[in-house]
Amino acid sequence: MLATIRRSATRLLLTLMESASGAAIVEFAVALPLLIVLVVGIFDFGGAFNLKQELSNAVREAARFGAGQPTNDLCTSCGAPPSVDAIRYLTDSYLRAAGINDCGLNGAAVPASGPPWIYTAAGNGCPGTLTLTISRDAAGGLPTPSCSLTLSNYGGITAYAACTKVSVLYPYQWHFNNVLQLISSGTSFLLSTIPANATVANLN
Repeated sequence: MLATIRRSATRLLLTLMESASGAAIVEFAVALPLLIVLVVGIFDFGGAFNLKQELSNAVREAARFGAGQPTNDLCTSCGAPPSVDAIRYLTDSYLRAAGINDCGLNGAAVPASGPPWIYTAAGNGCPGTLTLTISRDAAGGLPTPSCSLTLSNYGGITAYAACTKVSVLYPYQWHFNNVLQLISSGTSFLLSTIPANATVANLN
């Protein structure tokens, strides 16, 4: 019985391939999974690129805001001072205004010590952990390589300036994992993080 069904299916397939319309159907069936992966991949990478742009805007605005904050509350090996926590809240509000899941950054625990002050959040159904890192240098403090400027007009002398640096690592889950299963079972695109950072010299 099974052999008869197989012979019938083989004859049907051969009959379809012999006609032009049948061959087109077979070709379409073979190409469809690849086409789906291509289309979904375009949307997925487009979404990742758009997210990268929004994150870059968020950290740039946060660094610019932080650069204008007073530095007299900064300390070494202490919890996040008010000026640093304000940067966290600004970053969070920018993400939410852009329609991006903030992973619960608004309620993240204040870092026990810093600098840098590192906030981590993994709530609100986030696929991973969002990491926000804030570095602020007080005027007259030790120079840090991340805030150095090379003045080529003065014989390559390196000048150090107090600055504010905001970095974010955002978890991004690729959506076309399920589509990849059509081509190869067990294949998956792992969770990845999208980085963005900005540095602005302090205004005071």
